Amino acid sequence: MKKKKISFSGKGGVGKSTLSIFFLKYLINNYPDFEILVIDADPDSNIADLLGMEVPFKDTVGGITTELKHQMANRSLPPGMSKNQMLEAEIYDSLIEEDNFDLLIMGRSEGEGCYCYINSILKTILDDISKNYSITILDMPAGLEHFARKTDKDVDDLVIVTDPSKMGFHTMNRIIEISDELTLEFKNIWVIGNRFSDELKSLLEGEVKNFLKKNVKLLGFIPEDEEISDFNFIGTSILELPENNNAYLEFSSIISQILK
Repeated sequence: MKKKKISFSGKGGVGKSTLSIFFLKYLINNYPDFEILVIDADPDSNIADLLGMEVPFKDTVGGITTELKHQMANRSLPPGMSKNQMLEAEIYDSLIEEDNFDLLIMGRSEGEGCYCYINSILKTILDDISKNYSITILDMPAGLEHFARKTDKDVDDLVIVTDPSKMGFHTMNRIIEISDELTLEFKNIWVIGNRFSDELKSLLEGEVKNFLKKNVKLLGFIPEDEEISDFNFIGTSILELPENNNAYLEFSSIISQILK
């Protein structure tokens, strides 16, 4: 299988970060030879929490860029090294290497200014870093700003997660509209309904059928699950979720379509 970049997006709170870790768990269990990179591009950095990890700000891309800005302001960059060279080296050093995957956390920006600078860095380094991995999983920020910045450029598959809410559906629709407006050419756009009861599934099925894009497909539904909530509250890694967990079993039964 060729190397792939797969991005998880959607409204805040719909469970996209949890499903990103589900995908990581699925890959580790079923494709042990894959080299996997997880990029947490959300300023809230939920991935580390879901993995039961504590990552200080200084070890995120946001922390690295903040320190670089301070050094540039104080004219204290090492001699003979450009800021781009230093930044690239620092970002590679910030990769968290686990047994079965590597993790890169973008983090937030600090002080004045917006998140645009960090996003521009992500676009620059993503292609270079991802060449070293079989699969790159991106957990994107909530909302739509990153699409306007084309942070998802060159992503193969986009997974949009929605819950059974008006705002979840609205964000899903806007993401698909914006991907057209910005000519972001995803091979597939997959929709996952998270925390849907059987009675509400038909609403999402009808919504997806209304899309005119042939590459927009309903991947399936994930049920509400109290065990996941317990893991989140206690701080236990989602990777340790039992294999027979109902939500994970359902996810495993539908996600293989992405890898075909």
